[in-house]
Amino acid sequence: MVRVLFVCMGNICRSPSAEGVFAALVEREGLRDQILIDSAGTHAYHVGEPPDPRAQSAALQRGIDLSGQRARKVCSEDFERFEYVLPMDLANYQILEGMRPAQGCAELRRFLEYAPDLPEEDVPDPYYGGPKGFARVLDLIEEAAEGLLREIRQRHGL
Repeated sequence: MVRVLFVCMGNICRSPSAEGVFAALVEREGLRDQILIDSAGTHAYHVGEPPDPRAQSAALQRGIDLSGQRARKVCSEDFERFEYVLPMDLANYQILEGMRPAQGCAELRRFLEYAPDLPEEDVPDPYYGGPKGFARVLDLIEEAAEGLLREIRQRHGL
């Protein structure tokens, strides 16, 4: 089982969107029993809450239901439980790098590294913007999700 954790600040916009998009892709490719997907936030602002209604709406327009997800805070044990810990931006990468235990074996990379043809390096936080921001986030996530799945298939022989 390959385990993937998506991380943003509050775990209500970007990382649950990434979890939903990647889960839909994995399901479509028939790999649901081989890849475990989760998301978390570096801050505990929204623990236990569902994804932002705007994120849910944008995802639902693409056939992805985020309503069953609940926010949680990332913990140091996640570096042992997951092979991939993928923050949405540099700020969250730096937070995760600082909390990463010496024995943590997870690969820590910014998510958009899996979409090298994109000019962006970070998935922007759409929280303070309008609906277009959530749609753009999904566009970026969809591109990186394809690249991530390609790497997982190659690296893990799926």
